[in-house]
Amino acid sequence: MSSAKKSAERLIKKYPNRRLYDTQTSSYITLTDVKQLVLDADEFTVVDAKTNEDLTRSILLQIILEEEANGMPMFSSAVLAQIIRYYGHAMQGMMGSYLEKNVQAFTDIQNKFTSAAGAFGDGKAFSPEMWTQFMNVQGPMMQGMMNNYIDQSKNLFLQMQEQMQHQSKAMFGTAFPFGPMGTPDKK
Repeated sequence: MSSAKKSAERLIKKYPNRRLYDTQTSSYITLTDVKQLVLDADEFTVVDAKTNEDLTRSILLQIILEEEANGMPMFSSAVLAQIIRYYGHAMQGMMGSYLEKNVQAFTDIQNKFTSAAGAFGDGKAFSPEMWTQFMNVQGPMMQGMMNNYIDQSKNLFLQMQEQMQHQSKAMFGTAFPFGPMGTPDKK
């Protein structure tokens, strides 16, 4: 990260009493305030006031935990269990990248809808209320589009898995016999 970007980025210090101090406003803030920074797309870093250790991910995970505990959760227990299973697995890095790319693709789709709506409307960004109204009307069509996207994403992941298997066979085929989907060949 460049020093110019770091100086423009908001610095939040976390003290041992678990309070968060925003150095830009010279005031204590709450997790709700940090969530608002995220929603406003403000760049920030949270550091431990004593050690200067970067705690940004930890704070973001706390916000997600609070959001999941309140209202309607985004992740089912089954999805959370699957994510946990990938920690320490050889595919952990790939899964993180896969999820990140899918979230980015979803964000890109949302941005395209927003810009298309702005071209036909008053040019204002969609508010959460406008998205709710839009989804109430267009929900089935959007669900169909997302299901198609998910199917394409699943197929891409399976192709990637197959390609890795073929590369593994090419590299280790003589030393380690591979059958269908990684099972040992029958001789």
